[in-house]
Order: sequence, then C-alpha cells, then structure tokens
Amino acid sequence: MPHLALYTFGVLKSPLADPAPLTRELHDTGEAVYRKISEHPGYLAHAEAADGGRGTHFDLDWGAWGEFAVPAWYGKGRTAETTALAATLSLWTDLRSALDAIYTGLHREALNRRYDWFERTGRPAYVFWWVSDGVIPVWPDGVSRLEHLHDHGSAPHAFTFHHAFAPDGTPARVEGIGPKSDQVR
Repeated sequence: MPHLALYTFGVLKSPLADPAPLTRELHDTGEAVYRKISEHPGYLAHAEAADGGRGTHFDLDWGAWGEFAVPAWYGKGRTAETTALAATLSLWTDLRSALDAIYTGLHREALNRRYDWFERTGRPAYVFWWVSDGVIPVWPDGVSRLEHLHDHGSAPHAFTFHHAFAPDGTPARVEGIGPKSDQVR
C-alpha cells in the first residue's frame, strides 16, 4: 500500500543560531510539536540525522533520507551562524491522518504563530506525493516536488490538502477540505 510523503520548507526571519527569545521559543515549540506528531495515528517516520544531529542541516548525515537539499529560491545562509530555515520530510499512512496531526493540538497552535517566526515568501510551504510501500523519500525529491507545485500547481506528482490526489492519480478529497470528489481515508 502506498504511503504519503510530506516535505515542508520555511524561511525563518532570523538564523537558527540567533539567541533571541523568539528563536528560542521556536526551538522549544518545535521539539514539543515533533514529539506529539510522532505519536499521532497514521504517522510513520520522519527524516532524522543519522549522526545525532550535530551541525547544520547541510552538514548532517541523513542516512536513507538522502543528502539535504533546499529549493533554488532559498537565499539565506548555509553555515551554523547563518542558516535560517526549517524543513521536514515525513511519511504518513494517508491524508486524513496528516491533516488531523497538522491542524490540531500543538501543531495547530504553532501554525497560528508561523508568521512570528517565518517569512512570507509567496511560495508553497509544503507538498505531498505518494510513494510505494518501502520507499523512503529523499530531500531532493521533496525540493523538486515543492518547486513543481509552485511552478505548475497541484497534480498527482505534487499536491496540497486543498487539491489532493489519491495514490492512483485521481482527484481526492479530505473531508472538509478541497474540491468535491471521493473522500480519501
């Protein structure tokens, strides 16, 4: 059975190394959110650094998740002092589970504060696509699909909650979101 891959990308208003209270708040909130999401039904896995997470996103060994990559339009730094991004890559059983995890609880609270921490880039902040059972998505796939979504809109190759697709490529609907069609569960 296919699994749902999710790539998220945001440009932070200040570098991750910034000691300001707002940056520390983002870190603290993020850790709690990740912990809670990993307990959510339908969550399967997310990219974690194989070496324990010491260094910048660009320096880390991501194991099966591949070499870290960012969209071509990301123009901020790539060093420990200048990196100003937040990115995730995860696997889910289905759209409904991802929707419930993202739009409820701690993650919903964090979404309500996103513009305190993140720049408004005019670009998509996330993208979904289906992968075959046993396939681990890699960072460059997430980047290329996010860029495809920006350039071409939702398609079976790269889509959002609002314009979702089932694993067979047919338009799909998560109850309460998107155009009317068969509900995906």
